[in-house]
Amino acid sequence: MAEIGTDILKAKALLESGELVAIPTETVYGLAGDALKPEAVSKIFEVKERPTFDPLIVHVPDFSHVSKYAADIPDNATKLAERFWPGPLTLLLKKQPVIPHLVTSGLDTVGLRCPDHALTRELLASLSFPLAAPSANPFGYVSPTRPAHVNEQLGKKIKYILDGGKCGIGIESTIVGFENNKPIVYRMGGLSVEAIEKVVGKVNVQAYSSSNPKTPGQLKSHYAPTHKVVIGKIEELLRRYPALTCGLLTFQKDYKFPYQFVLAPSGTLEEAAQNLFTALREFDKMPIDIILSEPVPDQGLGRAINDRLRRAAANGTA
Repeated sequence: MAEIGTDILKAKALLESGELVAIPTETVYGLAGDALKPEAVSKIFEVKERPTFDPLIVHVPDFSHVSKYAADIPDNATKLAERFWPGPLTLLLKKQPVIPHLVTSGLDTVGLRCPDHALTRELLASLSFPLAAPSANPFGYVSPTRPAHVNEQLGKKIKYILDGGKCGIGIESTIVGFENNKPIVYRMGGLSVEAIEKVVGKVNVQAYSSSNPKTPGQLKSHYAPTHKVVIGKIEELLRRYPALTCGLLTFQKDYKFPYQFVLAPSGTLEEAAQNLFTALREFDKMPIDIILSEPVPDQGLGRAINDRLRRAAANGTA
């Protein structure tokens, strides 16, 4: 299994030698490699078993580095970065030639973000290159929010996991692109649409599923545990599946069920987001046949949580 520790110099040396390192962010743990070195980027796709048509996000230490890797930066992109970086916001911008086509799956845009985690930002500042870093898990499976999650899935394939503790947000970044300086949300995530609109006004949301994604996280089936997930009203779902051993994933209500995970006992969407991927992983350890889930309130972070639930369920939505 991989070594878990907080040695930034060790992580730096491995990355500089072309190896991959799992890194913490405020959203989820990432599987990082030198974004400017196609050989390292190829390893990311290989280790994750990720199709090369699904582009990667590139991580930088701060906004001053963006012009090295992106061109024609819209004014609204600058405004959003000034307000929300470091943070769970990825900006989809026209790429500079230095970014390999493998990173962007041949597209002329690249997703850039500055993560809000002190350990990873210190690592990024020490490197002479940015880090390509999708979530540190096998492709399509539940994203990791703790070092142990990474080790369970990829520990035999990588050497080092930089331990930054539990991720503070727990779902991936919001991805925002631009057409004629007008922001478009391509993936809902840890930064709410409402917060974005307070800075740049009304935005267009095109967070649709696709078999030919323009950005990461657009595939219809994604973030999925091994058990089938079905979404709907819990009482109705229990009547529909009386013969199966069910696990219940609820927002706040405790049904006193043998196999249940309450996402937010406090009733906050922030707590629900932090617990979502851990809950889906826990169900994989339970002797159940199916996961029955209810949606959370569809506002703020709830919109991103429901998006992840729909993708986990894929064809199982009620």
